[in-house]
Amino acid sequence: MVICRAAVPDKEREASAELADDFGMDEQMSPLAGRQNIEFTNRQLVSLILPMLAEQLLGITVGLADSLMVATVGDASISAVSLVDSVSALMIYIFSAMATGGAVVAGQYLGRREREEACRSAQQLMVLLGVVSLAVTALLYMFRDLIVTRLFGHIDADVMEATNIYYSYVMASIPGIALYNGGAALFRTMSRSGVSLKVSLLMNGINVAGNAILIFGLGFDVAGVAIPTLVSRTVAAVVIVWLLFNEKLELHLSDIRAFRFEKRVMRNIFRIAIPSGVENGMFHFGRLILFSLISTFGTASITANAIGNTMGNFHVFAGQAICMGLTTVVSQCVGAGAYDRARYYMKKLTVATYAVMAFINITLILCIPLILRVYDVAPEAAVLARKIMLLHGSSAIVLWMPSFMIPYFLRAAGDATFTMVVSMITMWLVRVLGAYVIGRYLGYGVVGVWFAHAILDWATRSVIFYARYRSGKWERMAIRS
Repeated sequence: MVICRAAVPDKEREASAELADDFGMDEQMSPLAGRQNIEFTNRQLVSLILPMLAEQLLGITVGLADSLMVATVGDASISAVSLVDSVSALMIYIFSAMATGGAVVAGQYLGRREREEACRSAQQLMVLLGVVSLAVTALLYMFRDLIVTRLFGHIDADVMEATNIYYSYVMASIPGIALYNGGAALFRTMSRSGVSLKVSLLMNGINVAGNAILIFGLGFDVAGVAIPTLVSRTVAAVVIVWLLFNEKLELHLSDIRAFRFEKRVMRNIFRIAIPSGVENGMFHFGRLILFSLISTFGTASITANAIGNTMGNFHVFAGQAICMGLTTVVSQCVGAGAYDRARYYMKKLTVATYAVMAFINITLILCIPLILRVYDVAPEAAVLARKIMLLHGSSAIVLWMPSFMIPYFLRAAGDATFTMVVSMITMWLVRVLGAYVIGRYLGYGVVGVWFAHAILDWATRSVIFYARYRSGKWERMAIRS
């Protein structure tokens, strides 16, 4: 894959041509082929985005399979997994956003043809993720009793026992998933998304196989779910970090013994990564607040909400994948000062996003009767789930793109603080407040909560972010040397 067209010395081109291994890092994918302008052909865009689509689909499909296997180990284990994952998912959201933010900095340096600075920023990012994730993990263990008792409240003794077991294993996996996300983001920035896909296949394969062996073969309970999670994430982290030590990569790691924190590079990473992490963390925290509201509506609403969350992932996975590709493209265009090209690719990928999202969501809407037959839930829950899937699926076609794709563009351009502030304001004043007003006080229940989420919040975000995009203020937000 060619990322940018830039004149490159023969020596560097020859080094790039030597890069080939089992993870698909070949010369054809290299951004170092001698060209002169920032440009991505249709073939290059497809080669960049298609593995991301596969990786996103793989993740949610494996997650669904995981949940089905967890359902066989008993109610206490199911509850424990649900409770602990609500905390670990928050950590993953934050570190994933930090990884993407750091990769944006590296991408902008690549756009400027400053390869040494790009490599330095990649190294700073990976060390930052490692140090912070280890510190956070230590705190999660130190305050485990406080978190379990205060956050989860009073739970039965068997659920508490399962929760402590699951917590002990899964929290140890946070540094692994943080480093994997950082490495995956860097490979995507180099337009080598096939590498992150293959490592993701390895990670998810170990997880699913481990669950099957430990649960069905050896009769483990909640530990049979937790141990493969820890092992798979750790293996993925080791593999992707090892791959990044290849000096022929545009973004690579060097001897860790010579590492030192560089304030200038770290400042650029913080300027994008911290707002992105806060935004993602606050988004997940808002979801927890809404879940507590939905839990007051009864079992049917909780069941319908769970189905809606599962199908909601399928509604938007394609858009999320294309947005990750957009981040790679825009960060390099902005780094090179080619703002007109950034707008061009935004328009081009917008059309593709609308087309793909429409196809997927119309198909899923037509399949609602089949989906409900598979879930085989009570009639009241089925009616609510049908309304939620119709609401969210149709809104995903129209409103998801301006609500989320434009913020991806702005973050890639360095305008992360604006997206954080707007997202936090709309989360609390539109989504959460709207959910309480429509869901509780107007009596629309769980459907009202989803209306506030998929219509009110998305529409408000769309208007604000589109205005910001049209203003051109993001052109002044690139990283500083």
